Amino acid sequence: MMDIRSSTVAVQGYNTARSATRPESPAGTQEGGFARMAREFTATLQEGEQTAKAAMTGDADPHALVQALAQTELAVETAVTVRDKVVEAYQEILRMPV
Repeated sequence: MMDIRSSTVAVQGYNTARSATRPESPAGTQEGGFARMAREFTATLQEGEQTAKAAMTGDADPHALVQALAQTELAVETAVTVRDKVVEAYQEILRMPV
């Protein structure tokens, strides 16, 4: 498990949110961090699903299937960890006196 302090998560969350609220950049330029992470997460899940389908029909070797499942599991665990840390940071912000 990752041990990240709430303040670090809050700073990282702020930096991510700050870049996500900028106007969209013209085509051909770098995309925001959150959009890139979401796209990579989706691509990892899709690759794992395609490899699983190929393994069921006999078109992929078992090693490729195990590797794809491990990558998918890691991606999901990372997404859940990030979500938990964001919720924790949000709850910490709610507890702050105004």
